[in-house]
Amino acid sequence: MVFSENDVLLAQSGDQEAFMRLINNCENSLYRVAKGILKGDMECADAIQESLLKSYQSISKLKNPHYFKTWLIRILINECNDILKKKKRNLPLKGVESIVDQQSDKKGFDELSAAISELNDKYRSVVVLFYFEECSIKEIAEILKIREGTVKSRLNRARSMLATCLNEANEERGAENGPFKN
Repeated sequence: MVFSENDVLLAQSGDQEAFMRLINNCENSLYRVAKGILKGDMECADAIQESLLKSYQSISKLKNPHYFKTWLIRILINECNDILKKKKRNLPLKGVESIVDQQSDKKGFDELSAAISELNDKYRSVVVLFYFEECSIKEIAEILKIREGTVKSRLNRARSMLATCLNEANEERGAENGPFKN
């Protein structure tokens, strides 16, 4: 989605309607990015809400209106990562075991989503931006403030890890079903 740089300039001067138009144009992207990093809808909503508040408060600091979406997604990724860090600090070891048990018991569990959620933050962010948001390597490098070569290597490493994880899941499912069951 291409943003009107005029709307960005208006929002920077305090026009709330212009800011709302900008947010409305990218709300689906914000949700997809948040959902790709976080699991729960409530966590996604919290991250998006906090990102919108921070972006509204600091939009005047945006130097180039052309990069509004990149800037906004970067804020969102930082919020998602903060939520994950807080969650890791607050989860006792017993809590982790019960979550793993609950997830393994669910029927119809989306294996790809599970595999993506198991990736390290740096790999998960690249996968979400590349595949779900269809960002280019260059855009991802700008959003994450890393080199394009780093984006490419993280993407390749993430693909390899996902393939391994999905192959293991398929092998386990095949062993459970036996040679004569489908």
